[in-house]
Amino acid sequence: MNLLAGWKVGTIGLALTAGMVCAHAADAPKPGTVTAVAGPEYRLGPEDVIDVFVWKEPELTTTAVVRPDGKISLPLANEIHASGKTAVELRAEIAERLNQFVTQPVVSVMVKQVNSLKISVLGEVRKPDIYRIKQRVTVLEAIAMAGGFTDLAKPTKVVVIRNGAAGPQRIKLNIKQAVEDNRTAPFYLEPLDTVYVE
Repeated sequence: MNLLAGWKVGTIGLALTAGMVCAHAADAPKPGTVTAVAGPEYRLGPEDVIDVFVWKEPELTTTAVVRPDGKISLPLANEIHASGKTAVELRAEIAERLNQFVTQPVVSVMVKQVNSLKISVLGEVRKPDIYRIKQRVTVLEAIAMAGGFTDLAKPTKVVVIRNGAAGPQRIKLNIKQAVEDNRTAPFYLEPLDTVYVE
């Protein structure tokens, strides 16, 4: 049986172009003021690369990589927790840190490379691995990326492991039933989710 047959899949792009994930002085009417940006914004994650520009302060302008612990290191501002924050939120925090060294610092933060959007697909799939994603994917799409089920796979026993604020969460899914029932909404994965097929 082809488990991909009849499955209605929708994907929504995250539109992570540099201009859409950039926070800079033009976003604010004056230095030090933060204004809200309409629409959903990308939140930084480990391995993402950002450019931090401080106007008229070339020695404070730098490129930083979000470390596995979620932090970045910047001149004068020292270590700042960046993971989980938007470019606008991070810009505000950097400006606040630099305020004690620079008069009314004008800071820009731009996401240069998005490397944290990835999922793991393990267990009884043909190509278990870590996969980088550029848009939202369903659990069925993730299994397809991993080459599909092996002959020993149990499509009725698929587990999504998701790390939340309260710790790891195990979400049990019956892929066979989801494929056969057109009324079932697709289950979308989140970055860093692990799909395990028994």
